[in-house]
Amino acid sequence: MRLARQAALSIAVVCAIAAGPAVSAEPAPMDLKFSQFFKTPIGPAGLELSEALRGADGREVRLVGYMVAQEDAKPGRFWLTPRPVRMSEHADGEADDLPAATVTVLLDPAQRDRLIAHREGLVVLTGQLSVGRFEDEAGRVSWVRLQLPAGALEARAAAAKPDAGSSHKH
Repeated sequence: MRLARQAALSIAVVCAIAAGPAVSAEPAPMDLKFSQFFKTPIGPAGLELSEALRGADGREVRLVGYMVAQEDAKPGRFWLTPRPVRMSEHADGEADDLPAATVTVLLDPAQRDRLIAHREGLVVLTGQLSVGRFEDEAGRVSWVRLQLPAGALEARAAAAKPDAGSSHKH
């Protein structure tokens, strides 16, 4: 499947965010894995958030996962899961196949109207993790959210554009 150049650039930029600057005074983000989200083995109470996930609340983390392919992408957000998932909102309605360890990825509020094109394969994202029950304006409940840094898409989009004048000496 071919994505439009701009849409492909948008998601490539999101993925480039994960690398961050080469030299930084900021502490390195915590690597968090989907397998660390819940206590194991699962007990009589069902799924319970792990201490590792609770301990990451409010911290900058790096997650590696798959973007959920959606028929109707939501502006300013998308979902990241531990395995590839394709949503069929028109056919399935509210019944979806999202795994319990699904992260709602949120763009900066200034980018809340921006759509992010789906990208096949693994993506690496870095942002601030929020853990706890949250119900969005559409009534969808999430337990884990990843807030991407402010201006992250714009900051990298300028760097990704080739400079037409760079091949000439002045």
